[in-house]
Amino acid sequence: MSSLVVGLTVVAFATSAPELAVTVDAVLAGTPGLAVGNVVGSNIANVLLVLGLAALLPPLAVRSQLVRADIPVMVALSVVTLLLALDGGFSRMDGVVLFAALVAYLVVAVTVGRRRARAGAGSRTEQVGHADDGERVGIGRRVVVDLLLVAGGVGLLVVGARWLVRGATDRAAALGVSDLVIGLTVVAVGTSLPEIATSVSAAVRGERDMAVGNVVGSCLFNLGAVLGIAALLAPDGVPVADAAVAFDIPFMVAVALALVPVAFTGFTVARWEGALFVAYYVAYAVYVLLDATGHDALDPYSEVMLGFVVPITVVWLGLLVAYEIGVRRGRRERALP
Repeated sequence: MSSLVVGLTVVAFATSAPELAVTVDAVLAGTPGLAVGNVVGSNIANVLLVLGLAALLPPLAVRSQLVRADIPVMVALSVVTLLLALDGGFSRMDGVVLFAALVAYLVVAVTVGRRRARAGAGSRTEQVGHADDGERVGIGRRVVVDLLLVAGGVGLLVVGARWLVRGATDRAAALGVSDLVIGLTVVAVGTSLPEIATSVSAAVRGERDMAVGNVVGSCLFNLGAVLGIAALLAPDGVPVADAAVAFDIPFMVAVALALVPVAFTGFTVARWEGALFVAYYVAYAVYVLLDATGHDALDPYSEVMLGFVVPITVVWLGLLVAYEIGVRRGRRERALP
């Protein structure tokens, strides 16, 4: 399979293991705000912080397949999550819907990815088919070692994330901050550390498809698997705080939508776009903390963000998309005889 499909599936699942462990533990421990905040906050951090930091190194190339299919799927699942949360919680049936949507996406992604890989690697397949018994044994041993490394790495990720979250949660709770705020900020960043390490490392090595695929795939796994399984395991479903329905989940949808024009402009995430993403994540975290503490600066801060910064960014991205469409149209017209 291509690095893009690997990033969307295997790597995304592995790096989402901490979110799964933390969210399930939070639901079973009776802290649903932490569970919902972890999923929503992790998705916001994945796009704005993880992808932003990775794009600051080399500009990230985005395959047209990712724009045409995978990013719209992420947006659609984010919208479905918002709609399911409008009644105040995620029931077991909602969990079935989210998990089934993820399974359907994975089946299509892996099938299409394998078909394209076989079509582009016919000669390499013939060489492997003519390998002798010794070479086949060597390949089998490498596969076993790789699987053991993946399993060990996932286990360490889960243990490390739980230690980090437990310490951060105790400190934040001592300050009187709600479990939703803890999940949206400290826990979300803590469980997103594997995504940061994976995407930045992939970008440095030139595996740009894997860097972007890891982010998109992790967001899909968080919604479909993490939140879906949590809703299935919770006896009475997962309740959602009014604050999350009113602001945080819609903001998560807006962040997913913001990735569409950014990825569409030249099929790259440029350095300045990465810097913009990181700046927006810092602004979001500041807003959440100001709101949680009831700080006097919350009202003027919100007015500046909603009345000035956000509209300028939307207009700027719209102009970029229009410019890119014009450039491509001109290229097609010049290519015509």
